[in-house]
Amino acid sequence: MPARILIVEDNALNMKLVSDLLTIHGYEVIQATAGAQALHLATTQRPDLILMDIALKGMTGLEITQRLKADSRTAAIPIVALTAYAGEEDRRRAFLAGCDGFIAKPINTRELPRMIAYYLKGGSACGTAGDRTDSHR
Repeated sequence: MPARILIVEDNALNMKLVSDLLTIHGYEVIQATAGAQALHLATTQRPDLILMDIALKGMTGLEITQRLKADSRTAAIPIVALTAYAGEEDRRRAFLAGCDGFIAKPINTRELPRMIAYYLKGGSACGTAGDRTDSHR
């Protein structure tokens, strides 16, 4: 059974790129474009991993992450920030909110599937610094 990944992204082009790439690599993709929808799908669909855009309109990705991590039904789901805000302070805020990893936009399409596999196996980049795409190397 393929891993189920919830993508929370309000930009249609980014959503399509990530969804298509993950589908090609055999993942089941669930899509949310807003906070309430993301909370509902995370609770009802129980994804194996969540890719969370941080700069959403309305409820931010950090707020959604905090709510999911505070809910016993969704607290164990790994959440990886997927954002154009890639500075060290942005990483720190993401990890403080409860994100388990960090992927900077623009997305490296060659690296993304490898990074998804890493996070699905329980990998974490909490609090470390690294290259533009992630910090688990």
